[in-house]
Amino acid sequence: MCSAVFWKVAISFVTAFVSTWFIYGWVLNFAIKYGIVDNPDARKLQRVPVPVLGGITVFVGILIVTILGVFFLDTKMLTITVIAMTVMLIIGTIDDAKGLSPAVRFIFEIGVVLYVIYLGDIKLGDFYRLWGVRSVPDYFCVPLTVFASVGIMNAINLIDGVDGYSSGFGAMACSVFAIMFYALGNQTMMIIAVGAAGALIPFFLHNVFGRKSKMFIGDGGTLLMGTIMALFVMTILTTNPASTALMLKGVGLIPFTLAVLAVPVFDTLRVMLARIINGLPPFRPDKLHLHHLFIEMGFSHVGTTVCLILTDFAVVVVWFLSYKLGASINLQLYIVLLLAMLVTFGFYQFVRVQQRRNSAIYNWLLRIGEASHVERKGFWDLMRRLMDRKMER
Repeated sequence: MCSAVFWKVAISFVTAFVSTWFIYGWVLNFAIKYGIVDNPDARKLQRVPVPVLGGITVFVGILIVTILGVFFLDTKMLTITVIAMTVMLIIGTIDDAKGLSPAVRFIFEIGVVLYVIYLGDIKLGDFYRLWGVRSVPDYFCVPLTVFASVGIMNAINLIDGVDGYSSGFGAMACSVFAIMFYALGNQTMMIIAVGAAGALIPFFLHNVFGRKSKMFIGDGGTLLMGTIMALFVMTILTTNPASTALMLKGVGLIPFTLAVLAVPVFDTLRVMLARIINGLPPFRPDKLHLHHLFIEMGFSHVGTTVCLILTDFAVVVVWFLSYKLGASINLQLYIVLLLAMLVTFGFYQFVRVQQRRNSAIYNWLLRIGEASHVERKGFWDLMRRLMDRKMER
């Protein structure tokens, strides 16, 4: 990485991190003052009301980075990104505070995707020789882009179930996307990805370690991050010379994007299929997600978060190794699909079978879950006091 790009990345990351860190306390106090909280119920895992405006803190960090980027990046793409993020943040925040029907959210999600397609001229319009296909016509790629992007938004929205998972996954995924954008020479999207990762980390720290300072990212934050992830995928799969050059080197861009989003996307598909098979609405809340399974086995929130993020990162690593070992683009896709199915559909069913048998494997998983509880140990208490320091004054 050349020195100029390094300094852009470093400044963007630090700016987003510091901005989110300083705005966090103000947003937290605002949420508490006006009662904008997530109340516990039979489906949720928390036992007390928790403020739910964390998405605003992340948005501020990303926004400040994009404002700085106006001086050296593609201002058109920055503007489109900020408007798309803002709309979905507002819709998600209204949903957190007042509640919205899934239909209303779908309308805005579709509208934002169409806005990005037609103003940004980016869409899933190139298969990059997957199954021998290159560019596809608009009558096919526009509906495909809307379907895939809305799916990504909702998949990211549905992983906000345990402390640190959505923000930790977001920081990991944005970091991986930033590396790909560096390889593509797309500094605008690289800086947005780096800024998003930097903005998510302070929130992650408060969400995981804080007690009095704990705040949920809420639908505002998850829809914001889902929008960014969808935007990243659309940008990578839009026909451009840099992506074509990587494709000619054997890089499977579609397998890559699926690998980065493997666990949330395929876990969402699994849960929705299970609901439909059981005659239930696909968006009906329940406890069928993988993070619920880990909690049921006795894993701590942080243990669950670490396991799921590492699992997803492992899929990315396997994809990368398949590329480096010379696998064709088609084979890269099949490897990613198989692995994604195994760690979501396969793992869930495997654990349920072992649970019914009360097998040695299931009891071994229970022991690992019990060992994941480190909340009362020295480092954890030190971090809790650091995160809660402002609230204790």
